[in-house]
Amino acid sequence: MSRSQAALPGSVSATHIWKRYRPDSRRSVVQETLSAIRRRQRRRGRWVLRDVELEVQPGEAVALIGLNGSGKSTLLKVLAGVTHPNAGQLDIGGRIGALIEVRSGIHPDLSGRENALFYGTALGLSRRQVMDRFDDIVDFAELSGAIDRQVKFYSSGMQMRLGFSIAAFLEPDILLVDEALAVGDVGFQQRCLERMKDVLNQGTTLIFVSHDMAAVEAMCQRTVWLDDGVIRSDGPTADTLGRYRVGLEEKAALLARLLDDPVRMTQLSATSIDEALPETGRPLLLGLTLASEMSGPVDLCVGVSEGPATPIFTLTRSVDLRVGENDLRCTIENLPLPKGRYYVWLGAFGPGGSTQMPWHPAAPLDVEGPPRHPPPRGVMQLSPVHVTARWDARGSESTSFQREPTDGTAAALLSPR
Repeated sequence: MSRSQAALPGSVSATHIWKRYRPDSRRSVVQETLSAIRRRQRRRGRWVLRDVELEVQPGEAVALIGLNGSGKSTLLKVLAGVTHPNAGQLDIGGRIGALIEVRSGIHPDLSGRENALFYGTALGLSRRQVMDRFDDIVDFAELSGAIDRQVKFYSSGMQMRLGFSIAAFLEPDILLVDEALAVGDVGFQQRCLERMKDVLNQGTTLIFVSHDMAAVEAMCQRTVWLDDGVIRSDGPTADTLGRYRVGLEEKAALLARLLDDPVRMTQLSATSIDEALPETGRPLLLGLTLASEMSGPVDLCVGVSEGPATPIFTLTRSVDLRVGENDLRCTIENLPLPKGRYYVWLGAFGPGGSTQMPWHPAAPLDVEGPPRHPPPRGVMQLSPVHVTARWDARGSESTSFQREPTDGTAAALLSPR
């Protein structure tokens, strides 16, 4: 493995990266070493990165997504130099600012002020350069009353705010951010997104690891999907997220088929009233057939999701099931979804919240209609809801309104002043 610093500032080139972790052992290091010598063989481990190749251009924003254990954080640590690959070549251009864990780059026995100076020195900045940015770091982290306190007495949120502020305000050429932002509150998360947008506008390269698909869409135009240490997809964020969500649904549906519950779905159809494909703004007819081993009332919950178990909307109805097959129909008068692939989720719950049929993906739902419009960079859109709106605008020198109908995934009314 080789690691070069001769690349263009802000660029990242990872070629044929392999990384293996050895399994944990309850024996001591001496016992393990002696045992390995006797066996004359090396212990086998699990490859967490397998022949990974990643090219990032200066100023580009790239997200890394995948399930837990897929290798996202390991790849970020390899890029940051926290750990080394077993094989491959890295070409990293310029200074790296990394927030990989809550205490990443932070020494608990030093104060917040000392940590800022230490981190800046590690990045190759002079003391004066760090102090020129120090007030911005403290203000953003909201630590003016605790900046001279030892970091080991900070809460997790305070440590995360300090770590992100130092990493982002010391103007690295490459900013690496892991899921550590989830520690902060909603307001601070939005401020972090705004700050990441600012550093991107300054030409900094961003590599962002997150399970939050809304944050990924808000920050990155390109996304890489890692699955079991292998890159499954690398391309525009909307396309990669679509493939990733399909993968999530397939795994969840496979697990659901293995369950043996009192109530099971045996058939589901989703069409428009005239049996055409579902379409934005038109009625949607859902036909369900449930096989039940019990009789009595249940709360049947139907939802529509882009992939994860968090639905865009849900519909709940109390129904009386009988033993055997039960045919049900649900009509959604106005389908509020833009064009795309979604999934219908189902669950049935008895009195007291007992689970008769677990919450699970039942079938894909392809919707025709107006395309989804992505939000501006730094703005998280939690759910793709289609809203028809009309804009009314009048300039300072205009005496009449200019009206333009708009179909989109967000609604707004511009009021003249």
